[in-house]
Amino acid sequence: MKQVVQNYKSGELAVLDVPVPGCKPGGVLVRTAYSLISTGTELMKVSEAGMSMLGKARSRPDQVAKVVQSVATNGVPATYRKVMGKLDSYTPLGYSLCGVVEQVGAGIDDVKVGDLVACAGNEHALHAELNWVPKNLYTPVPDGLAPRHAAFGTVGSIALQGIRQGEPQLGEVALVIGLGLIGQLVVQLLAAAGVRVVGADPDPARCELAERLGAEACGDPGSASVETAVAELTGGHGVDQVYLAAGGGSNQPVELAARLCRDRGRVVDIGKCRLDLPWNAYYEKELDVRFSRSYGPGRYDPEYELEGRDYPIGYVRWTERRNLACFLDLVARGSVDVEPLVSHVAAFDDAVETYRSLKDGELKAVAVLFRYPEQAEEATEAPAVAVPAVHAKRTPARAAGRPVRVAFVGAGNYATSMLLPHLAGREGVELSAVVTTTALSAANAQRKFGFARATTDLDAVLGDESVDAVFVVTRHSSHADLTRKALLAGKSVFVEKPLALSEDELAGVLATVEESGNDRLQVGFNRRFAPLLHEAKQRFGARTGPANLRYLVNAGRLEHGSWYLRQGSEGSRFAGEGGHFIDTASWLLDADPVSVYAVATPGNEDLQVVLRYPDGSTATISYVTTGASGFPKETLDLVADGKVLRLDDFVRASVYFEKSTAGPKRWVSSRLPKARDKGQNAELAAFFRAVRTGGPMPVPLESLVATTAATLAVQAGLAVGVPVTLAGER
Repeated sequence: MKQVVQNYKSGELAVLDVPVPGCKPGGVLVRTAYSLISTGTELMKVSEAGMSMLGKARSRPDQVAKVVQSVATNGVPATYRKVMGKLDSYTPLGYSLCGVVEQVGAGIDDVKVGDLVACAGNEHALHAELNWVPKNLYTPVPDGLAPRHAAFGTVGSIALQGIRQGEPQLGEVALVIGLGLIGQLVVQLLAAAGVRVVGADPDPARCELAERLGAEACGDPGSASVETAVAELTGGHGVDQVYLAAGGGSNQPVELAARLCRDRGRVVDIGKCRLDLPWNAYYEKELDVRFSRSYGPGRYDPEYELEGRDYPIGYVRWTERRNLACFLDLVARGSVDVEPLVSHVAAFDDAVETYRSLKDGELKAVAVLFRYPEQAEEATEAPAVAVPAVHAKRTPARAAGRPVRVAFVGAGNYATSMLLPHLAGREGVELSAVVTTTALSAANAQRKFGFARATTDLDAVLGDESVDAVFVVTRHSSHADLTRKALLAGKSVFVEKPLALSEDELAGVLATVEESGNDRLQVGFNRRFAPLLHEAKQRFGARTGPANLRYLVNAGRLEHGSWYLRQGSEGSRFAGEGGHFIDTASWLLDADPVSVYAVATPGNEDLQVVLRYPDGSTATISYVTTGASGFPKETLDLVADGKVLRLDDFVRASVYFEKSTAGPKRWVSSRLPKARDKGQNAELAAFFRAVRTGGPMPVPLESLVATTAATLAVQAGLAVGVPVTLAGER
């Protein structure tokens, strides 16, 4: 395997081939996905290694003292050989990573092979392809947290432990001096705890970043702006705590801390800066100076770190491992956002050049990640979701020649509120049977909508040759299986979205079409049938160039306990209804997408999905759950060729034309809000017309498959953080 190392004597950095570490009892072998460069601690080591021997001695007086003691004990020759031997050896770099468990050692029962874990430790979480990590220095990564974000676990724990030492309370004011990686995390953690924060750093870009991430005000420590902000926020009393997250040889941070801290305030040293405390200033205010020891209790205790002996939670609430888990949970829930801190992601093989660029100042960065070989392949060779081709020797459709007899499988809220009201009493349609898993729900649907019979026996209904069409309106996880059964029974099938929750399910449906020759399938993508949108598309007219489409879906929050939230069994919320919006975009652009890129807001279900189409058109779907409930649910803009189509929640549609064109410059159509029509009635009419006449289904099967594959690609893209290609025949 490969590992980043440094020779402290010569300063040489290298990526070496070294043996794979053994998987010892009490720990796990982890294959690294991302590791984080600490732009403070690690660059200090790299810089020191490049110094002369005198420079090294000046920078590490603690080590010089050990050498002097060794000379007194062992003599000069022996000490020289010992020191030179140690200096002229390769030492590792790194201490914060995220990876996948590859092997589990004896005595470990909290993780298994394949689990994603975050790891800590400057001897165990190294910049290496594989690391052995003892139990108390790793923790499982929460579901949904990206590996590149989980790689921040160790530095997050350092920031979190520093704040615990400061004992902040709700409503207090804190000053953070030094807005590098640790300082930026301290700012966010304090803001999440209800503390008002002022930041100090000579770099304007870092000050601006800290303000975006929660600081009230930031400025150069040498200017008056920081003192002014502190005075305004504290009424002139001074801040309750100061967090020293700066490095270097200047004594300015501790002097500024004394000047801006209130009487009996707390000063916490997290970084490694000069600490010549001005005695009078600290004495007169009786300031409480505290040190934060790395990741938390357990650090430097071999029984805790190497032997896995935990401290009882009743006596030590926050240990190294508990801090690590706590920080990851805060990131997963969106209380801390680490993505804005990522200045650069480098391939692991480019480690030496990356360190050189950082050291020379060519690369200005807050945080830099190494992406390891498997991740690098994903980034250069875009992952793909298959779009299965339709290979079926299609059986000629049978025209009903009489009223279409319909069976409903499922009679939940959507079926009874959005579909069945359009069918009850509809000419040319007979509601033959309703099938549910509970007898009472079937009986209720029969009584309310006039089904000829109600049953819980699906096989009996599918075997009834008089039934022409089957509606699948059940929970998402059953759609693909029920669709396959109905197709095999020779029925025309209307399945509510989604058609499938996985590539395997989608492939299974297509295999059934091929096996049976029955391609009489419609998915409930009703928006393309909405009369208002249809008219707007006609008014917009044909395109000659690529288009840009923006679709804002103000989905809102679900009620607690909704089955839509059961992602483990029913898929994500977007997997359930995202196909609606992808299908609408594809219909407006008259094409199927060729790639999908998706990003999520940490801690909630807000998504940005970018679809790319063959002619260069793009569609951006903003699917948000955190908007105001009073704002319209769906707004859409389509821009191309000097024209703009605007749809406002299926209540109002407009098309704007270039001023230079002949004819009207604007078309507007609207309807009463209560008459909002999202196309269900027109969609059902088109479906029954196809069933009754034997004509083609309203939407080509190839389009239904492409939309389903694109919806699946959203989840795949969130997992890898790069665009996903939609591969396969169209």
